[in-house]
Amino acid sequence: MTAPRREGQLHLNAFLMSTGHHEASWRLPESDPSYRSTDIGYLQRLAQTAERGHLDSIFFADGPALFRDVGRRPSGTLEPTVVLAAIAAVTSRIGLIATASTTYNDPYNLARRFASVDHISGGRAGWNIVTTAHLEAARNFGQDELPSHRSRYERAAEFIDVALRLWDSWEDDVEIGDKEAGLWGDATRIHPPEHVGEHFRVAGALTTPRSPQAYPLLVQAGSSEDGKDLAARYAEAVFTAQQTLDDALAFTTDLKRRAVEWGRDPAGLLVLPGIVPVIGATEDEARAKEEELDRLIRPEYARAQLAKTLRVDPDDLPLDRELPADLPSEDEIEGAKSRYTLIVELARREHLTVRQLIGRLGGGRGHRTFSGTAEQVADAIQEWWDAGAADGFNIMPAVLPSGLEEFVDQVVPVLVDRGLFRSGYTGTTLRDHYGLARPPHPRTRTTPGLGIGVLAADATSGTTHEGAHA
Repeated sequence: MTAPRREGQLHLNAFLMSTGHHEASWRLPESDPSYRSTDIGYLQRLAQTAERGHLDSIFFADGPALFRDVGRRPSGTLEPTVVLAAIAAVTSRIGLIATASTTYNDPYNLARRFASVDHISGGRAGWNIVTTAHLEAARNFGQDELPSHRSRYERAAEFIDVALRLWDSWEDDVEIGDKEAGLWGDATRIHPPEHVGEHFRVAGALTTPRSPQAYPLLVQAGSSEDGKDLAARYAEAVFTAQQTLDDALAFTTDLKRRAVEWGRDPAGLLVLPGIVPVIGATEDEARAKEEELDRLIRPEYARAQLAKTLRVDPDDLPLDRELPADLPSEDEIEGAKSRYTLIVELARREHLTVRQLIGRLGGGRGHRTFSGTAEQVADAIQEWWDAGAADGFNIMPAVLPSGLEEFVDQVVPVLVDRGLFRSGYTGTTLRDHYGLARPPHPRTRTTPGLGIGVLAADATSGTTHEGAHA
C-alpha cells in the first residue's frame, strides 16, 4: 500500500445478524437456523468473540414488523435493548449498539431504556437512529399508510432533541447524600424538559440519572439527503452502504462538510461503511465460499424482495435480463431512498442481469462484498482508510459464527501489525473506543461546540438550554 498514512486508528463495529448477512447462510451445513436470533447464549458468544478482537462495538438492526417472506431466511428477533442488557452482563468493554425507530417509539420510554443500558453496561450503549421505511411497521401502529419521507425525518429531529433534553434533565451532581441533614439530592439540579412541539409533549424529567456516557453514542444510517442532514446535525457515528471508493469518499466528504455547516467539528462524526468479508486461506478458496453461498440463494424469494424494493411487479424482472428502463424515479420512493438509488446505480453501472444483481445483493443487501485472504481483506480496508473514505468499517460477516471468528483471528492481527488497529482496549466506554469525549452537562459547559445539534429554549427558566447540544 503506497497511499499516505492517516493519523490515528480505524474503528471496527461488528454487525450481528442471525446466521450471517448472506441470505443463504442458514443453508450451510455448519449453520443451525433454529431461532439463532432468539438464542441469547449464541448472541452473547458472538459478542465475546468481537470483544476478544478488541472491536469498538457490536450492533443489532431492528424493525417493529415481521416481514412476510419467512421462507427466505431465519426470522424472528428479540427486542434489542433487552439483548444489550443481557450481553452487558457477560462482557466488560465492547460497545453495545441497538436500532430503535423514532417513528414508532416515544422519546421518554426510549430515552429511559437506553439510559438504563448505559448504566448497566458501565457506559457502553449506543442508539442507531432510524425512521423505519416499511408499510408493514406503519400498519402495526394503527396507520394505513407509510408516513412521508420528509415527515419521518422532521419527527426524528424533534425526537432526538427531546431525548437529549431528557438525558440532560439530571445534572451530574444531583446526589448530595447528606445523611445528617436528611437530604439525598438537590432538586434545583433537576431540569424537566417541559417540551411542547409539533410531534411530542413531554413534561417531566427522566427517572434515570445522567449515565456514564451522559447519553448513548448517537448512530445514524440514512444516506438520503434528509438522512445525511440528520446525521450531520446529530450523529457521532454513521453506518452507510457504499460500493466504490469514489462513492465512499464523496459521501464522507459531503457528510463532514454538512457537519461543519451545523457548527460541529467533523472529527466528531465517524463514517463506517459496511463490508461483507468472505475470508479464505487462498483467494480461490474465498471465492469458492462466496460462490457456494450465492448458489444457495432461492431466486424466487430474492426476486420478490428486489421487486418490492424497486416498486415493480416481480414479473417485470426476468432473471436473465437487465433491470427495465422505466423504473420509478427516486422522487417517487418514500421508503429507503438511498438503498433504492444504490441498487439501481449498481445494476446500471455494471450492466448486471437480475440474476447477477440478486447474487450481489445476497451477501449484504447493497453493502460491499469482498472475498479474499485475510491480507487482501486488510488491504481492502486500508485502501479506503488511507484515502479518507472511511473512519472505520461496519463488519458484516456473511456467515456466523465462523465469519466473525475468521475476521477476529485472521484479519485483526494483520491490521494490528500495520498499526491500523488497537492491540487492546485503552478505555472503558463506547465513547472512549471511538475517541469521543463525554459531553459535559449544558449548565456546566464552558466551551462551545462540544455537543450536537441546535440550541433549545428551556421552558422552565426562560434561559437558553443546550439540551439538543449546539
